[in-house]
Amino acid sequence: MLDDTLLDDPAALQRADRDRALLALAGAGARVRTALRLADAAGLDRLRPDGRPRAVLVAGHGSALTAGEILTALAGSAGLITTLPPTEAAAPRADRAGAPPAFTAGLGWQLPGWAGPLDLLVVSSADGGEPGLVSLAEQAYARGCAIAVTAPVGSPLAEAALQVRALPLPYVASALPEDEAPARPAAEPDLPAEDPAALWSHLTPLLALAQKIGITQLPYDALPAVADLLDATAVRCRPDAAAYTNPAKGLAARLAGTVPLLWAEGPIAGAVATRFAAQLAERAGRPALAGPLPQVLTAHRGMFTGQLGAGADPDDFFRDRVDEPDPLHLQVLLLRHVPGAPGGRPGAQPGGAADEADGPAEVPEDDAGPRSFGVTRAHRLAGAHDVRLTEYATTRPDPLHALADLVALTDFAAVYLGLAAAQS
Repeated sequence: MLDDTLLDDPAALQRADRDRALLALAGAGARVRTALRLADAAGLDRLRPDGRPRAVLVAGHGSALTAGEILTALAGSAGLITTLPPTEAAAPRADRAGAPPAFTAGLGWQLPGWAGPLDLLVVSSADGGEPGLVSLAEQAYARGCAIAVTAPVGSPLAEAALQVRALPLPYVASALPEDEAPARPAAEPDLPAEDPAALWSHLTPLLALAQKIGITQLPYDALPAVADLLDATAVRCRPDAAAYTNPAKGLAARLAGTVPLLWAEGPIAGAVATRFAAQLAERAGRPALAGPLPQVLTAHRGMFTGQLGAGADPDDFFRDRVDEPDPLHLQVLLLRHVPGAPGGRPGAQPGGAADEADGPAEVPEDDAGPRSFGVTRAHRLAGAHDVRLTEYATTRPDPLHALADLVALTDFAAVYLGLAAAQS
């Protein structure tokens, strides 16, 4: 079990955070600002599109695909957004220095058969060295697709972007000082951990481009405001903030020793739940199941009546309990976007003081605010089987800002859970 006192020991957290994940998340706001500035310098502000593309295809792996899923949630029915994950893997070749190649160097992508001159391909990579993505850009060029490429300056993918007449959008890497660079050897050298804040380096140029071509209808200052929101979350979730005032530490403590079911109401919260499940696996080594309401009520029903349900394991008087580990139980985390709730909080009374600046809030169990039938049924299902359900909601009216609020909170929570577990 997790010793949650470790969460209130900043020195222990710093020792455990060998790859400086907390520092990377704290710099996410700065990366958004830098990415916006570099995108404009690369020519995005001078782009004059003739119209919206028929479809936007987002290719990459890891957080690059998450960025595409977020764009889908934000665009809604305004455009067809398709993510292109890798479809094949081959043994990668070692570089000239003889260094072991990353697994991603052998990945391959395929352009859909219907893609053509009416479509836009966006290729995004934090490394820029994947031959499969270079090949994909060449396929798109041969088909007449418009192309945009986000990759580190000077990388093979960035050089290929010039050859296929793509719009080059620089990838903003983490600004960790040299003496703060990760020193821990990777457990799987060809499968290195992803930078926890890489999502914002993929998402920022993608959303700036989508806004320019009319795929999203974001306010003109929406993206700069995201940087401010990320900075504010970094202050609230800083390592030296006590667990009772740090929402990310509180969420990490709640999830310790459980099998989380990450349920979401609406597309914005759904994208966050999927992201959080990936971060829990990557950063905390914990499995989690994510899904949207109302589908999860039938998809996950069997878990409540099985061995993980709190009420499914009757107390056996004759069972040997010597050195028996604490049993795992389900924990439902329900994420919601509730724009315009009175007082800035779900369940707040009309006329109450708005406190959106505090970020997402845990909704009290006795909250009398309006709920959809799906949310009500989720509470009933959890209550009937003695499974704890914790609900977090953001009331920000802008969908992008609501998403940034929830992603920032859950990213920090995943890192804190992993760091505290490593020290237990």
